[in-house]
Amino acid sequence: MWNEINTEQELFAFLKLYSNFHDCCLKEMRYISGAFVNLNSEMHPINDQRKLYIVFQGQCADITSIEMEFSGLIKLNLIPVDETYTCEILDISMFFENGKIYWGDSDEFFVQRELYDGTWLCAEKVRWRIADK
Repeated sequence: MWNEINTEQELFAFLKLYSNFHDCCLKEMRYISGAFVNLNSEMHPINDQRKLYIVFQGQCADITSIEMEFSGLIKLNLIPVDETYTCEILDISMFFENGKIYWGDSDEFFVQRELYDGTWLCAEKVRWRIADK
C-alpha cells in the first residue's frame, strides 16, 4: 500500500518512522520516462511519467526496507561512491520548497544546495511503501 507525503506533518512522521534514513543504503533505483516506441516503430517521444523508484534498506528502523516513488521528477544528481568507500547514509535532507519535494543523501544538502556534490533529487510528488526484503 502506497503512503503519500503531501504535508510537512506527513513528512516528519515518515522520517521518524524510518529513523531519518540513519544507517541505511540506497539498494536500487529505476526510472520510467513515459517515452516509448510501439510495435509499428512509432515513437511517443514525451516524458509524461518521469517516475523514479528507489529502494532503501536500513538497520535502525523497525521497517528495514522501503520503496519510494518520486513522480514528476525534475532533477536527479546521482553520485555513487566506488568500492573503495562505504555508501551508508548517516543523515539526509528531505523537505518541501516552492511546491516541490527535495531529497539529499546528507543533511548538508539543505544548507549547501548550490554547492552540494552528493546524490540528490527534486520532484513534484513522493510516496512510499514497505518493500520486500
